[in-house]
Amino acid sequence: MSGMDIGLIAIVVIALAFDYTNGFHDAANAIATAVSTRALTPRVALLLAGVMNLIGALMSTEIAKTVGKGILDPAELSSTDGLVVVFSALVGAITWNLITWYFGLPSSSSHALIGGLVGAALAAGDSVKWHGIYTKVLIPMVVSPLGGFLLGGLVMLIILWAVRKRSPRSVNRNFRRAQIVSSAAMAYGHGVQDAQKTMGVIVLALIVTGHQGPDADIPLWVIVSAATAISLGTLAGGMRIMRTLGRRVIKMDPAAGFAAQTVASSVLFATAHYGLPVSTTHVITSSVMGVGATRKLSAVRWGVAGNIALAWVLTIPAAAAVAAVFCLLGQAVIN
Repeated sequence: MSGMDIGLIAIVVIALAFDYTNGFHDAANAIATAVSTRALTPRVALLLAGVMNLIGALMSTEIAKTVGKGILDPAELSSTDGLVVVFSALVGAITWNLITWYFGLPSSSSHALIGGLVGAALAAGDSVKWHGIYTKVLIPMVVSPLGGFLLGGLVMLIILWAVRKRSPRSVNRNFRRAQIVSSAAMAYGHGVQDAQKTMGVIVLALIVTGHQGPDADIPLWVIVSAATAISLGTLAGGMRIMRTLGRRVIKMDPAAGFAAQTVASSVLFATAHYGLPVSTTHVITSSVMGVGATRKLSAVRWGVAGNIALAWVLTIPAAAAVAAVFCLLGQAVIN
């Protein structure tokens, strides 16, 4: 076995480790609201999220194609240089994931990975597809949470009007049941979006090492392994972030939880269809805020929301910086 093959295997293992951290880091995206409203117990919610993550990850590859070919140009990366870039990008993303997980901040694993790719490529002197980043990353990064906020508020107002003559007890009971469906949809959307990004990174490594052509389909083993890793990570839980999203942003009730999850999953489905790698964290958090703002603006704990927004802003540059450092170190060792 050549050194290049060993390097490729190491990249695949690290990529799946990132996928796993993505699962436990972002498990709260799908289940925090359902757990906080007691629609589901944490154990049942995690099981539901894990299964639906797996199904969602197996159903599409559009996001994987964007990450694998739309951020960097594989043709411009040499085999050794490309492996160092991919390795450094993964380390940068995993580092930021662990930092934000430790502090309970629902930041974006997706943007951490993209930031890592950009930072590592720049450090290596490789070109970045800035047009692709602008159109497929930065614009959706801004528009998707804004859409989540506005649609969350709109859907919540429609629900409030529709149930205005019904008893709160009946409304809560029915929406707790409905949240099982919305939680499943949210977990499916998370799988469609986030597992695809790991697939894209593995495909990028396969291309730069010559194990796959740039126009070839994504191998089945890549799809299955990425889907399994994110599902297992979700099953490992994410109680720190779950508490932040489910309890500290607003005081959640079943109708609000259903509205936020329904809006967020719809945004994830739409963006995945067009191959836009948006953040499940951004979308669900902004939807929760939009739902909470329909009561009154003070219902949203804006201090917590501000800390979350700060983590959003820092994610891409922070992951890029860590990745750049590791890329420079990797090149120094090789050379």
